Amino acid sequence: MSKKVEKLSDGINKGLFEFADYDEVKAQRGGYSNYSYWRSTFQVFSKNKIAIFFLYIVIILLTFTIIQPYLPNQKSPTQITIDENTGMQLRNHEPDKEFYFGTNSIGQDLWARIWSGTRTSLFIGILVGLWDAILGIIIGALWGYVRSLDRIITEIYNVLDNIPNTIILVLLTYIMRPSIPTLIFAMCMTGWLSMARFIRNQIVIIRDREYNLASRCLGTPTSRIITKNLLPYLVSVIMLQMALAIPGAIGSEVFLTYIGLGLPINIPSLGNLINEGRGVMMVESLRYQLIFPAIALSIITISFYVIGNVFADAADPRNHV
Repeated sequence: MSKKVEKLSDGINKGLFEFADYDEVKAQRGGYSNYSYWRSTFQVFSKNKIAIFFLYIVIILLTFTIIQPYLPNQKSPTQITIDENTGMQLRNHEPDKEFYFGTNSIGQDLWARIWSGTRTSLFIGILVGLWDAILGIIIGALWGYVRSLDRIITEIYNVLDNIPNTIILVLLTYIMRPSIPTLIFAMCMTGWLSMARFIRNQIVIIRDREYNLASRCLGTPTSRIITKNLLPYLVSVIMLQMALAIPGAIGSEVFLTYIGLGLPINIPSLGNLINEGRGVMMVESLRYQLIFPAIALSIITISFYVIGNVFADAADPRNHV
């Protein structure tokens, strides 16, 4: 066999080959990958044109709600406009160049009220959504991974979950003084339950995988296992739940205002505006008072829903290249 190899090597032009020198730097670079989880996530997300469109809408909406009061020729949302000709309130004035969205039944500018109401509702929704996400992730992670806490947290969850959320919201807003802090507190009382339950179920599925058992045997602290081994696998579902929590909180505010237990009338919100528009929806010439705030609420809800779903898919490593 060796003679055959020698004969073959004699027929090869040795000038075509050269010895490769060992390079330690290049050897280490051979196992290097420039993969970045977040960069890949945003690359996948940016390929979805519909999600990018709604993302721009949310950015524009948030930006305009902040700067709108500082723009020229803007009226106060609580200012009552007086008709110069009659000296009376300019009630139910249809949309025109001065009043873009018209006025309501007492002469307040709906343009200013809708943007002020959107600002209030987004503030409530974002705060409640962040609180639900943070508390739900912490409790859900401990509930799913620390076995000794499973029975205790399960009993607490069962007690709170068996009480209808609507009753808790109604009782708290009825007992306490109607205000933005009251509404936020009432929503935060039980809003985290669904997030905690969801995180717990996901962690139970992956907590006994080999790499987690190996980390536990090596003495890795529980906090590090949760933050480094478990939660990174749940980024996609966590982002989806957070995105849905914001329009969910806004919807709860609208519902409470709709039944008369929300914010006071002097604090514009989408719930107040929709409730006011509901009272005149049967009059064809006044339906704009319901249509405009309903459109604002629909845009916010649809935008967060689409962005949350697409980002959840993009955050899944299986969709990365």
